[in-house]
Amino acid sequence: MTENTSTSNAWPLWEVFVRASRGLSHVHAGSLHAPDATMALRNARDLYTRRNEGTSVWVVPAEAIAASDPDSKGGFFESAQGKSYRHATYYQQSEGVPHL
Repeated sequence: MTENTSTSNAWPLWEVFVRASRGLSHVHAGSLHAPDATMALRNARDLYTRRNEGTSVWVVPAEAIAASDPDSKGGFFESAQGKSYRHATYYQQSEGVPHL
């Protein structure tokens, strides 16, 4: 069998984060393909900071990022308001137990 060279030699995907100036947070700028972290940093610098708009660049392998499912937003981000079991209102304070 012949191996598909377009997938076997594909470079991994990297996510790029750029910090515009000191004191600000890094912001996702985009994605790129590169063979390793050094080349990913160089390519990210060339692609996303061409006009000196960045002071710091992070590159992260896309496969290392874990993300929540946007379709499960309701249950994942539900507030604690409806979760009364998270509040210690059902417990009786024991008499004679100090520091409770």
